[in-house]
Amino acid sequence: MTSPDTEFISILGASGSPEAPARISSRSLPEVLPILGLSDIVIFPGAVAPLLVETGPSIRLIDDVVAGDRLMGVVLQRRPEVADPAPEDLYEYGCVVRLAKMVKFPDNTARVLVEGLWRIRVTHYTKTTPYLTAQYELLHDEREDTIEITAMMRNAQSHFQEIIKLSPALSEQIKVAALNTEDPGHFADLIAANLNLNLEDRQKLLETASVKERLARLLPMLNREHEVLTLSSKIQTDVASSIAKTQRDFFLREQMRAIQRELGESEPNSGEIKSLRERIEQTRMPPDVQKTALQELERLQQTPPAAAEYGVARNYLDWILSLPWEQATEDKIDLSAAARILNAQHFGLAKVKDRLLEFLAVIKRKKVIKGPILCLVGPPGVGKTSLGKSVADALGRKFARISLGGMRDEAEIRGHRRTYVGALPGRIIQTLRRVESCNPVILLDELDKVGADFRGDPAAALLEVLDPAQNNTFTDHYLDLPFDLSRVLFVTTANWLEPIHPALRDRLEVIELPSYTESEKLQIARRYLLPRQLEEHGLTRSDVSLPDATLRRLIQEYTREAGVRQLERSIAALARKATRKLVSNNGHVRPLKLEPASLKSYLGHPPFVAETAEHIDEYGIATGLAWTPTGGEVLYVEVTRMPGKGNLLLTGSLGEVMKESAQTALSYLRSQAAALRLDLADYAKHDIHIHVPAGATPKDGPSAGVAIVAALASLLARRRVRSDTAMTGEISLRGRVLRVGGVKEKVLAAVRFGVKHVILPEQNKPDWLEVPREVREKVKAHFVRHISQVVRAALEPK
Repeated sequence: MTSPDTEFISILGASGSPEAPARISSRSLPEVLPILGLSDIVIFPGAVAPLLVETGPSIRLIDDVVAGDRLMGVVLQRRPEVADPAPEDLYEYGCVVRLAKMVKFPDNTARVLVEGLWRIRVTHYTKTTPYLTAQYELLHDEREDTIEITAMMRNAQSHFQEIIKLSPALSEQIKVAALNTEDPGHFADLIAANLNLNLEDRQKLLETASVKERLARLLPMLNREHEVLTLSSKIQTDVASSIAKTQRDFFLREQMRAIQRELGESEPNSGEIKSLRERIEQTRMPPDVQKTALQELERLQQTPPAAAEYGVARNYLDWILSLPWEQATEDKIDLSAAARILNAQHFGLAKVKDRLLEFLAVIKRKKVIKGPILCLVGPPGVGKTSLGKSVADALGRKFARISLGGMRDEAEIRGHRRTYVGALPGRIIQTLRRVESCNPVILLDELDKVGADFRGDPAAALLEVLDPAQNNTFTDHYLDLPFDLSRVLFVTTANWLEPIHPALRDRLEVIELPSYTESEKLQIARRYLLPRQLEEHGLTRSDVSLPDATLRRLIQEYTREAGVRQLERSIAALARKATRKLVSNNGHVRPLKLEPASLKSYLGHPPFVAETAEHIDEYGIATGLAWTPTGGEVLYVEVTRMPGKGNLLLTGSLGEVMKESAQTALSYLRSQAAALRLDLADYAKHDIHIHVPAGATPKDGPSAGVAIVAALASLLARRRVRSDTAMTGEISLRGRVLRVGGVKEKVLAAVRFGVKHVILPEQNKPDWLEVPREVREKVKAHFVRHISQVVRAALEPK
């Protein structure tokens, strides 16, 4: 291993030509050098680099170096953001440089050109003000003249020459220097100074004195840089080729158009443009819409047919031209005919029909729909959707139904903006295009089933659609044009009002459709359901006979619903069985009469046995009445007591409101124990347990308060509740009995169970009159205002 004392450095001048070699011996270096911190560059021996000096201490250092021997040390900073680095902010290894040139500027900065000479390791900082000075150790290259180093250098030269070809940033001078450098150490430093490396990798190479180790570290970096430049070159070539092809196609198309114009020939899409222009001129639409359509047509004419934008603009124009901007159906309102249509298609529902006829009368008189939006609320299967169709038939308008159940995306109402691929208008605009009328009857079905998620709230979009004061300028996101929805008659349906958005509910006029009574179901089955199912199954009344007794048993034992949907399915099942029997016997068994006794053979065992009120022979049991979306139900409240500490246990999947009713009932009875003659002397030694059967079914609401207080009073007074009495009502802590809802459905359930007496809040007297007369004749109502009246009416005398 040899270590020469003198090295000759060739410095490039400003003109780029080599200056005369400056002979500097390492023996002539001073023991202490000024140290300049570098923030974004690592200088290697043999490298020439410009530096910008900005801080005061660094400017003073440069001035002293220029006035002296022009030698200093440069070391990379660990933290580039430090303006005046301290010794701990600098790496240990750096480079001795000679300051070749300096130029000062008026802003107190200087630009210097430095030339790297030798590697050094800083051993001790001798001074920190006004700038850093340090003692150092000179590091010489550790060379080995071996075949392995020769092979590594040739491999590095080959890679570096390829990189020079692919990288336009590397100058021709670097290429010449790389070809003429034979020393492995100098060649490694040349590559490290000019290769695209991060500062940490360059610093590691500067700290490596062994030439073999330095080359070994450089080769993977050269290989990676070569792969990156090769891939970048390929990407740039592909992009340039694509742009060149696009420009070439554009120029060729423009030349073809110019040639066609010279020859008097039309452009390929000129016929389509002409047809669209004629349609725009002939279609009745508002002036601002026509202006937008013509502007879009001009844009379409300038777009090449092969471009993606052409299809987007073409579809947009198709939507504008296909919408019924001014196409309206003439109303033919005849109230007598409308009443006949409603009566022919629906049985009962007298109040609902009267309200619809009043609505139609206003439309006929005023000629404009500016009133509230109708919302038909009722249990499933009572005819809400078919009533909307009947309104359209009575008006002579076209009818469309939009199902809102499960809708969670606001774009379903307002549409998507045209910037999205495959964008379409919302369901409202699509429906108007389908019915080809600007004043149809649109039924928004299942309004209470609308959801909301991260895509928006459809209920919020419906606020504008269903507001008569705003919907005359409804703007769909796809069209981005105002469409007048004020002429559309919107009818909505729902099973519940509670889930509907409060602001949306405020815009609706609610018409409640009650549950059907048994006699109403019988009439509906005889007049509508049976004829329809016979026709759908290819039967006539001469083929199959279904007596009223069979229908009544079908209603009582095979269905349990507020509407008639399950009843129609049961009739359809009978029709299928009858059809099969007739076909199997080649039609010889005619007519086929379906008696009540034969229902079990056709439909199996009845899922709902005719229920009767349970005979109560124990204390602490009361019969309550509940309302569900499918009609009324009878539920039992059971109370018992056991040794304990005066706790109250509540079971049976009870909701918070129902639990509070139980606590209120117990608190009232304890406060009025003396007046009601209840024995609570040992109350603190017993726990009370209240249970409502059918524990898998969630139950909630305040209307069970009366039944709970009756069951508790029965247990504490040791008097049974009357078996033929059912009750409903909310209670207060002062003992008042308050109004509840669903009275008609609850009374129907009581009659179905064979109950003879019902206890109702006095405030519900008007609701009692809504119950059909035939039902009121079967049960006696007791109206109460106070819990004391409930106790007297519900409990048997001692």
